[in-house]
Amino acid sequence: MSGIAFPDLPALAAHLRSELEKKRFTLLYAYNSTGKTRLSTAFKDLGKQGDERDTLYFNAFTEDLFSWNNDLENDRERFLRLNKDSRFFDGLDQLEMDSRIRRLLNRYADFDFTIDTTRWEVRFSREITTGEGDQASTVVIDDIKISRGEENLFIWCFFLAILQLVLDGDEAYQWVKYVFIDDPISSLDENNAVAIANHLAQMLKDSTNGIKAVISSHHTLFFNVLCNEIKNKAHRYFLKKGAA
Repeated sequence: MSGIAFPDLPALAAHLRSELEKKRFTLLYAYNSTGKTRLSTAFKDLGKQGDERDTLYFNAFTEDLFSWNNDLENDRERFLRLNKDSRFFDGLDQLEMDSRIRRLLNRYADFDFTIDTTRWEVRFSREITTGEGDQASTVVIDDIKISRGEENLFIWCFFLAILQLVLDGDEAYQWVKYVFIDDPISSLDENNAVAIANHLAQMLKDSTNGIKAVISSHHTLFFNVLCNEIKNKAHRYFLKKGAA
């Protein structure tokens, strides 16, 4: 896309959609504050027709679908609230999402969770070992507050579980034709960045149902791993303000 200027983000989003007719994947590298999140929103909005949608997206707005209740009064029962009004959570109570997410999360983290689909809450726990030798025992600590990096991993694995349903052609997500992923690895170390990029690339390459994807990132290592894994199956662009 070097040397091509667009008057606004909707025009760029429309161009990306047309480019996806030629190759299934598009990789965008862009610095922070370039407009990647706004571009993902513009891309999604082009697929709106009334109540119909065609894009599953992951961006800062996705993370906002999860919000903490920190129990400031008692400092005991901490949990994540889910925004039940979002279509992102379609099929949550029917598709064994706990098991799907847990299989993915176990790749990256050592905490566990439960999803209450009647209260739209996620609670976290962790096993810890106390004592030594014959006196050692395992205790489960419930309602813990996980770190920001762990929270990002959980939300990312939640998204990946949904993405896998999309790629498998599950009925609840038949509306998805495009996937737009913007910067999924904030607050993560480089080891996790590489692991996440490899896993995402493998999922997309292995899919056979024609889902098309755009992935944008400011993280050089993450972007390079994706480029190396997806190779000639993807358009690769550098995005900057004033030109694209």
